[in-house]
Formats: sequence, structure tokens, C-alpha cells
Amino acid sequence: MARALRRQTDDRLLDRVAGVFALHGFDHTSLKDLADAVGLSKAGLLHHYPSKQALFDAVRDVGRTHSRELLEQAARTPAGPTRDRRAVELLVDFALDRPGLIALESRAIGVLGADDGDRTRLDALSQHVLAVFGVTQDDGDTERLVRVVGMLSALAVLSLAANHTGEKTAWRPHIIATCLDALGHRALSHPTHPEP
Repeated sequence: MARALRRQTDDRLLDRVAGVFALHGFDHTSLKDLADAVGLSKAGLLHHYPSKQALFDAVRDVGRTHSRELLEQAARTPAGPTRDRRAVELLVDFALDRPGLIALESRAIGVLGADDGDRTRLDALSQHVLAVFGVTQDDGDTERLVRVVGMLSALAVLSLAANHTGEKTAWRPHIIATCLDALGHRALSHPTHPEP
């Protein structure tokens, strides 16, 4: 029980840190910015994470861990519209719960195809999420790639807006419907599962 509580506390701290990195970028984020965001002194933050790079690496690791878990859950469903719906639901729930990580990941989506330092650092996570939907950045299926990137972009913007307005529960079914529409699944757009 204590280990689970510690992981949840670390995840929340790292989500706040991710939000600061998303706002300022790695190079323009100071340790003081990060410490202020999580309510610790610089010394207190450095006690848990020895450097800004260690914090960034921890953010990447928690993002990879969660995306891998999502992929494993979605992969239990055969590829196609049903898997897309399951993956969208899982991603929306994650995005609504972890706005900092989603804000940081949306920076990677925004520079897809560019040769940018932050993109290089986030590329593995981006590719992992794209893989849930059976596409890669270099895939020959341009339409599917555009639909998936559009869906991820909509998911990021809408989940961040829902968090900002405090209307996560009300927005959830509409975010899911919008994401499924972006993927071309209009018939599946009406949510049948209320938020847990």
C-alpha cells in the first residue's frame, strides 16, 4: 500500500513538472520553476531528483510506463474500430488525469517531422502512442497518420481545456466522440460507457 501511495505521489509531482517543461521547454525551465510548481524548495526537490535532467528523465519514464500500459490494454482488442475506441477512451482518461504529461507530449505532436531537441527527447513516447493506432511517423498510409495525429492533437487540446474549466466529467464523452470522428468512426462516436 505504501509503495502504491508513493508511486501516485511521484506521478502527481512529475505531472506538475511535465507541465512546467511543456510551458517553457527544457532549456528555459529552471530548478526554481520546477520546485515552485510542486511546492518544494530547490534543496527539497534536489533531494528526490539530483538534477533537472533527472527530473526530465523521470517524466519521460513515467510517460513511457503509462503509455506502455495503455498499449497493452488496447492491444487486447483486435485492430480496428473497436480497438481505436478502447485506445481513445484510455487516452482520454489518462489525459484528463495527467494534464502536465499531455501538455508536454503535445509539444512533440506539434513538431512532428521537425528536427528539434525536445522532439528527439520525446520521440520514443510519441511513437509508442502512435503504435496503439497501428501507424508510424514514416508510414505510407498518410490518411491514417493524419487522422491519428489530428485525433491526438484534439485530445490534447480538449483535455487541457476540460482541466482548465474544471469540467472533466461533462467534457469526457464529447472528447471521445470528437477523437473518434477524427479517426473516421462517426458510427461509434456516441459514448456508451459513462466515466468510471
